[in-house]
Amino acid sequence: MKQPNILFIMADDHAAHAISAYGSRVNRTPNLDRIAEGGMRFDNCFCTNSICTPSRAVILSGTHSHVNGVTTLATPMDNRLQTFPKLLQQAGYETAVFGKWHLGEGPEHCPTGFDDWAVLPGHGYYFNSDFIFKGPNGGTQRPVPGYITDVITDLSLDWLKRRDRRKPFCLLTHHKAPHRQWLTDEAHAGLYLGETLREPDNLQDDYRHRAFAAEAAAMRVGVYMNQGDLQAEINRSLPESELRSWAYQRYLKAYLRVVAGIDDNVGRLLNALDAAGLAEDTVVIYTSDQGFFLGDHGWFDKRFMYEESLRMPFLLRYPREVAPGSVNRDMVANVDFAPFFTDLAGLPPTAGFQGRSFRPMLGGHTPADWRQTLYYRYWMNRGDHNVAAHYGIRTLKHKLIYYYYDGLGLPGTTWGEFPEACKLEGRAPEWELFDLEKDPREMNNVANDPAYAAIRRELTGELHRLQAELGDRPF
Repeated sequence: MKQPNILFIMADDHAAHAISAYGSRVNRTPNLDRIAEGGMRFDNCFCTNSICTPSRAVILSGTHSHVNGVTTLATPMDNRLQTFPKLLQQAGYETAVFGKWHLGEGPEHCPTGFDDWAVLPGHGYYFNSDFIFKGPNGGTQRPVPGYITDVITDLSLDWLKRRDRRKPFCLLTHHKAPHRQWLTDEAHAGLYLGETLREPDNLQDDYRHRAFAAEAAAMRVGVYMNQGDLQAEINRSLPESELRSWAYQRYLKAYLRVVAGIDDNVGRLLNALDAAGLAEDTVVIYTSDQGFFLGDHGWFDKRFMYEESLRMPFLLRYPREVAPGSVNRDMVANVDFAPFFTDLAGLPPTAGFQGRSFRPMLGGHTPADWRQTLYYRYWMNRGDHNVAAHYGIRTLKHKLIYYYYDGLGLPGTTWGEFPEACKLEGRAPEWELFDLEKDPREMNNVANDPAYAAIRRELTGELHRLQAELGDRPF
């Protein structure tokens, strides 16, 4: 069977509910919708650790954070790890990555398994950012003028023209956007001016009926934002409810303007495939490294195992195998991406991968023994946003989370502006249990509700079983 081309487009912090194909109530993304309309929308795609560097390592290596070693932002990826680009290279693919790398810097951490690459140092900048281009001794760094989303697309399109046309290709286009801070280009600066965006129904969440971790998190819209985030002076004398509402409008409009830039550039890539006659033979994927809170629970950022952070958008088009307008509701995770890509290339299952190819689902066939439970672990106790380390499992109906407030943390973590009442250390561990059918917004923790005692016991047993199966050591 002919090996398909692969175009993997990944944004940074793009929430599924900021895509109209997923029913967004606040914006339209016509070019992302083109992928969904021409292919399949995955409704239950999740990350296993909702933070940038670890999620990217999981995607490349097909292993959980405790196995690949990239548990926090402070731990770069070991380039000796087996990754799907290396395996695709060996299978005859020409490979390239352009945009955000964020897996460490310096010669020992530059991209490997790629025939060509140009990546951002760190997060890069929205305007006139430096790039590190492939070369000896870790590559050559130089500035590239222009708006970052356009530049990353330009580099990708240029490579598509230069590639070896005798080989199938795997191109990774990794956007910086819509990562904080949300700076738009001139073309989209006027979007949403004069409009009032609809607030989430839990923007004013007071964190009752939840573990202490929810109250302590330094992610409240407005309260824990700065002038650079909102491009305006913040009146901190406002009552918190008013501050949240005021900041939400500025935050979300800025975020959606940046998303509009991504959507336009996805359109450029799709048009290029059409013009070159490559659409039929190319698997096109759009995803993000994790979800993001868009005022949900009164928050911005990610990290938590709550739905808006845990859920990844995943849109796929491949005319040879996927019927237009398809929807899949099985539980897929970022740890499955690597085995999926190698399966597309016709390779046998790779020893060491902890995920599993979901290729049969493209034709509507879900294996009878497909996962019913997802395992998640966030390791960065405290850190920038005072989010407690936690692990847990999600089924199609329930979610169980265990927070531990001592132990792991980032080196040199200080409490900074966090109030004394929000300190996590020294607190007893806590559980959260959510009934996702009755409480999809995760507002009511039923971990201590006697009516859910049997479910909690069952899920706790499943949590420990998965930890043993995956080789993760409980706290």
